[in-house]
Amino acid sequence: MSHIKVYCTSWCWDCRRATKFLKERGIEFEAIDIDESPDAEDLVLRVNDGRRKVPTFELDGRYFACSPFRSKLLAEELKIPTKE
Repeated sequence: MSHIKVYCTSWCWDCRRATKFLKERGIEFEAIDIDESPDAEDLVLRVNDGRRKVPTFELDGRYFACSPFRSKLLAEELKIPTKE
């Protein structure tokens, strides 16, 4: 699988659930806290039509938000099974 970036915040429950979902499936990812990176926050705003939606994922140059978190949606976007 390609490199996955997850734009998130430390206080977001949807972000926690999404990263837990990835970890449980052994999927490597890079978490980027947009509260600590103004450039990352700007990117999230740009790709989400001015909305600060987290988690936002980047995969192969494609961006998508998964907020609210839905495991089925994330699995479909990443082309992985929902269950192990």
